[in-house]
Amino acid sequence: MPQDYTSENESKILLFFERIGEVLTCCCVLLFSNFNLQKWSLWSWWLMIAFILIILYELWWVRYFQSKRKLTDFYSSFLGVPLAGATLPVIAFFLLGIYGKVVWMLIAMVILGIGHIGIHLQHKNNL
Repeated sequence: MPQDYTSENESKILLFFERIGEVLTCCCVLLFSNFNLQKWSLWSWWLMIAFILIILYELWWVRYFQSKRKLTDFYSSFLGVPLAGATLPVIAFFLLGIYGKVVWMLIAMVILGIGHIGIHLQHKNNL
């Protein structure tokens, strides 16, 4: 965790959305096989973009661990993506839901996004 991080004043509602979204996302990934590689089609572009976003997310972590690991580093943008540590994985999994045509994944990602991005935004605004 970043220096001076505290979860004391986090919104319990946003935390509830985040936890429910995490559980639903895990269930979708485990229950649906639609996310597996399939024969190339126009739908494959959704998977490719999701993959690129996950790579960017990993690069954001590399940059974070090379920084002084302060709160400003943790809630930073990356290549123009605000709150990249929260938004990149949410968007990537949302696109994975589009690729797999799994409505439940899309719903799970909206719920997770409200909580996860909301908490990060709340922390950033408190800086």
